Amino acid sequence: MKAIPYGRQNITEEDIQAVIETLQSDYLTQGPKIAEFEAAFAEYVGCKYAVAVSNGTGALHLCTIALDVKEGDKVITTPITFAASANCIRYCGGEVVFSDIDSKTYLLDIDKVRVLLESSPKGTYKGVIPVDFAGRAVDLEAFRQLADEYDLWIIEDSCHAPGGAFQDASNLDQFCGNGQFADLAIFSFHPVKHIASGEGGMITTNNEILYKKLLQLRTHGIVKNDDLYTNSIEFAGGIEQYPGWYMEMQSLGFNYRLTDFQAALGLSQLNRADEGLIKRKQIAETYFKSFKDKSFIKGQSGVVNGHAYHLYIIEVQDRLGLYNHLRKNNIFAQIHYIPCHLMPYYKELGWKEGDMPNAENYYKHCISLPIFPTLTNEEQNFVIESVKAFYNE
Repeated sequence: MKAIPYGRQNITEEDIQAVIETLQSDYLTQGPKIAEFEAAFAEYVGCKYAVAVSNGTGALHLCTIALDVKEGDKVITTPITFAASANCIRYCGGEVVFSDIDSKTYLLDIDKVRVLLESSPKGTYKGVIPVDFAGRAVDLEAFRQLADEYDLWIIEDSCHAPGGAFQDASNLDQFCGNGQFADLAIFSFHPVKHIASGEGGMITTNNEILYKKLLQLRTHGIVKNDDLYTNSIEFAGGIEQYPGWYMEMQSLGFNYRLTDFQAALGLSQLNRADEGLIKRKQIAETYFKSFKDKSFIKGQSGVVNGHAYHLYIIEVQDRLGLYNHLRKNNIFAQIHYIPCHLMPYYKELGWKEGDMPNAENYYKHCISLPIFPTLTNEEQNFVIESVKAFYNE
């Protein structure tokens, strides 16, 4: 059997042609494909505005700047995530406060967040960054109610879950998509994600003020709009109007731009995003049925409606043994994630083993099995039989 990674991109001939057409156009960057991709993505997730950026980490960084995170501000997030979800707070000098996960969903536990908020004076915390881990959407309606009660903003880290949704509390037959209750939501277009553009990310929002701020921050803090200039027409070198070349850097921004050919690839991939979600759910269902009631697997739940299945995670005994066994069979399962609070950087800030018992216990047992739209039935069956063989099933 050829090598089977835990995730991989699916590049079609249509994708390739979309990139070639853009490479042959007048724009490689700062051209029309950016706005086209942004508009299509905003419609896909049901938000008013979208801002394309260079990667998901850049998206998180710009969000914390736009929300004015500053030295000493306390922001709550989960320990089970890629480090960027926490690091973006530190980029601005803020203080990361980890709160434990729900051991069944692996998501930030809202009840534990509430206890954290209730144990300190109102105003102690500035915001919360819940993560749609593995593709399972956080109940942002519930988090929004809690955030409003304590005057918090929300950044939804939805890198794992474009197209993901959670059940509407007022209508259990309805599902709410990404970013509808968050102040800002962010996405990643890394190759193993649902939509690939090589690298790349997106920020979505319904807040026009934040949207305009993000556009400026994305490009060095530069504005090119007559209505926003602060220097005079005369200073700019014009007579009755600002000359065409004029622009102003009005804030300290960054170069977090996406290229047009990356946007073209992302737009092409977006056109079949729903097909990928359907395939991922089918793969998840096959795994669940194959491992249902197996004694060597702990805590596996059934297929979840609205789950985007970026990852398919099982918890097992002798995780290291299984990991090595699968690698010997050319199956490259992965571990998601080492708890952030136990990374040496965060341990130096005072976090220690025992602080997040659910997250730490999860890490001892978790392993992510291959799941991506081009995974064949033969490959998945090989993975399943390899897991069973290790446990003598």
